[in-house]
Amino acid sequence: MSGGTTAGSRGALLPGDPPGGRKAMAVWGIGVAVYFVAITYRTSLGVAGLDAAERFHINASALSTFSILQLLVYAGMQIPVGLLVDRLGTKKVLILGVVLYTAGQFGFALSQSYAMALGSRALLGCGDAMTFISVLRLGARWFPARRGPLIAQIAALIGMAGNLISTLVLARLLHTFGWTPTFAASALGGIVVLVLVLAFLKDHPQGYEPAPAPATHTGAAFVRRQIADAWREPGTRLGMWVHFTTQFPAMVFLLLWGLPFLVEAQGLTRGEAGELLTLVVLSNMAVGLVYGQVIARHHAARTPLALGTVAVTALLWAATLAWPADHAPVWLLIVLCTVLGSCGPASMIGFDFARPANPPERQGTASGIVNMGGFTASMTTLLAIGILLDATGDNYRVAFVSVFVLQALGVTQILRLRGQAHRRERERLVTSRVEAVHVPV
Repeated sequence: MSGGTTAGSRGALLPGDPPGGRKAMAVWGIGVAVYFVAITYRTSLGVAGLDAAERFHINASALSTFSILQLLVYAGMQIPVGLLVDRLGTKKVLILGVVLYTAGQFGFALSQSYAMALGSRALLGCGDAMTFISVLRLGARWFPARRGPLIAQIAALIGMAGNLISTLVLARLLHTFGWTPTFAASALGGIVVLVLVLAFLKDHPQGYEPAPAPATHTGAAFVRRQIADAWREPGTRLGMWVHFTTQFPAMVFLLLWGLPFLVEAQGLTRGEAGELLTLVVLSNMAVGLVYGQVIARHHAARTPLALGTVAVTALLWAATLAWPADHAPVWLLIVLCTVLGSCGPASMIGFDFARPANPPERQGTASGIVNMGGFTASMTTLLAIGILLDATGDNYRVAFVSVFVLQALGVTQILRLRGQAHRRERERLVTSRVEAVHVPV
C-alpha cells in the first residue's frame, strides 16, 4: 500500500490495513521493550564517562572514541539491518540484536583494558542498530497505516525512558557498587527481553502475511536496486537530513558530553547534572506525545516542527555558550535541557517523510537510510568536541561551536529537498485514494 495513504488517511481502515487492537499492543510492546533495553545500554556511558576516563586512564579524545565507535557501527549497520528486516522479518533480527547488545554490555562490565572496552561497545552498537528499525516495521505490520506517526513517536518515547534508567538508576548503582557489578547486573535486562521475543513475538497478525518475495528479490543486484530505489525518493533523502539535523544535539549531550559539560564547565555537582540529564529525557517523552498527535492530524506541520526545533535549539545553545559570566545561570541550563528534549521527537519526523515515499517491501531499507542521518551527525560531533577539548585545554565554549556547523549543513539540505518531497507525496496520495475507491468490496 502506498505510504501516501498513510499521510492522508484518518478515517476508516483502508484495504490491507491491519486492525490493531490489544494483541497488537502486546506484541508491539515486546518489541518496544527490546528497544528500551537497547537505549539503556546505549546511554549507560553517559553517566559513566568520568569513571571510564579514570578506569582506563584516557583523555577526552579517547573517551569520545567509545561513543564514536559505537555510533559508527550503529550508523554503518542501518542499511544492512533495513535489508535484513525487509528480507527476514522482525523477530529474527530482534533476536540477533538482543544477543549482540547483551554480550556487549556484559563484556563492557568485565573490561579491564581500553581495547576490550572498545570492542564491547562496538558489539553493543551492532546489536543496538537492529532494534529501532525492527520496532518501526513491527508497528507498521500490526497497526493501521494512519496511526504510523503516533505509534513511532510512542515507541521512541518509551525507548527514551531507558535514559531514565541510566541517569536515575545506573548512576547511583555505579557510585554504590562500582563498575563491574553495575554493568553486569544491567546485562540481565537483555536476557529477560530475549525470552519474551522468543516466546511471544510475531512478525504480523494472522491473515495479514506479506506476499512471498519473488525469486528475483535476492542477490547483490536486488540489494543495490533496493537501496538505489529508496535513495532516489526525495522523501527518503529529506527524512535523512531531518534526522541528521534534529537528533544529534541531544544525543551528544546524553550519550557522553552532557555530564562533563555541566560538571566541569558549569560547576554543577554530579547530582545536579544528573537531574538536568533526567530533565532532557522527561522533556523528550512529553514533547514526543505532542509531536505525535500534531503530525498524525496535520501532516503539513512536519517541516515547520523540524525547522522550529532546530532554530530554538541553536538559539539556546548560543545563549548558553555566549553567556558573559564563567557559568550560565541555572535557569538557562534548565531551559536548554528542556529544549534539548524536543530533539528526539523532531528526529522522528524524518521517518514520517520516508514512510509515504516507499512501498511496504522497502520500508526497512528506507528507515535505515533515515536513521543513519542523526547517528552520523552525532558521531561527527562527538569526535569534533573531543578533539577541540584536547586542543583548547577543555574549553567547552569553543568545542560546542561544532553543533552549529552541522545544524547549518542540515538546514540547507532540508530547504533544498522539501519542495520535491512534498510534490512527490501529493502525487502518491492522489494515486492511492483513486486506487482505494476502485478496490472491490
